Amino acid sequence: MKHIEISADSPKDFLEQFQDAIGGEITERWGESILKINNQDAIGSIRYIPFDWGVHLMDFKIKFHKQITLHSKSYDDFNPIRFIYPSVGHLKHKFGKDNTSKEVSQFQSLIFTNKDGAFNDIIFPKDVQLEINVIQIVRKHFLKKKTTNVSTLNKKLYEVFIDTDHDNRFVNYGTLNLKMADLIKRLHKVRGKGMLRILKIESLVYEILSVHIQQHNSLLDGNEVPEAISNTELKIVRKIGFAILKNPAKAYSLTQLSFQSGLTQAKLQEGFKFLYKRTVTEYIRHVRLESARDMLKNTDLNISQIVYSIGFSSRSYFSKIFKEKYKITPNQFKKKLKVVTSKSLDI
Repeated sequence: MKHIEISADSPKDFLEQFQDAIGGEITERWGESILKINNQDAIGSIRYIPFDWGVHLMDFKIKFHKQITLHSKSYDDFNPIRFIYPSVGHLKHKFGKDNTSKEVSQFQSLIFTNKDGAFNDIIFPKDVQLEINVIQIVRKHFLKKKTTNVSTLNKKLYEVFIDTDHDNRFVNYGTLNLKMADLIKRLHKVRGKGMLRILKIESLVYEILSVHIQQHNSLLDGNEVPEAISNTELKIVRKIGFAILKNPAKAYSLTQLSFQSGLTQAKLQEGFKFLYKRTVTEYIRHVRLESARDMLKNTDLNISQIVYSIGFSSRSYFSKIFKEKYKITPNQFKKKLKVVTSKSLDI
């Protein structure tokens, strides 16, 4: 067990103090700082990227070899709202004044902020691979952004955002949210360098932030995970969703998916409606149509070849549902692409 005191007045200072306590080496490039660690305390990395208007990203991809407690102080200059999400592993959180901590499980979100001068404790488990996304918003800077309109937030979050004197504590433990995990996976896959890379990452950070806020709104409205299906079962549904995404051409049936997953057909339908807002059949059709559109854009296959390669048996049926979804027939879509391509070549 290791207790680390952090008294940082900026996220970069946080990273440097963390390095002082646990070792490792910080590298900086294109405005991105990465602390890499491989010693008796931990193996992995922590990434920090600052954006405009007081928005900061910290990404943990790390395994600690002993339990680590981060005991960090809130300052007037740096007392952000923190939006935390473990896509791999778990953690615990408590305010310094509390005697007990609360676990934040994999795929569960945490939003919190504290009073100035107070302490926050984040407890990382021993020997557990962690991937934890942290978005920090410094309110005094964020509210100066012209496009920031916090009056559209629900009453509770509005009060938290405008509390620039940091008079109040706030914490919200969310429920299972798998959409956030998919966005964070995209965040980790961003390639490139320089400004283009940072802009891509920033856009995903704001998208993740919006999902945090949407979930908070949903909880206030009483929309929690359906009681009929557990978190473990939802994770199984997510694996099935990924399998269909990777291989849309396979012949799927509700009976076969139910048998393979060990879930009843009713639970499968409930899980797909909760995660994807579609029934199983609707999800399979959606994935196939998205695949077909990508193939029309990026391959030289004709429409008949595409139809059969994604698992449809009827070209006329494919054309019908393609037009229903995209308001254009596959032929018209392909012709438009050819026009755009030829114009680009003429420039």
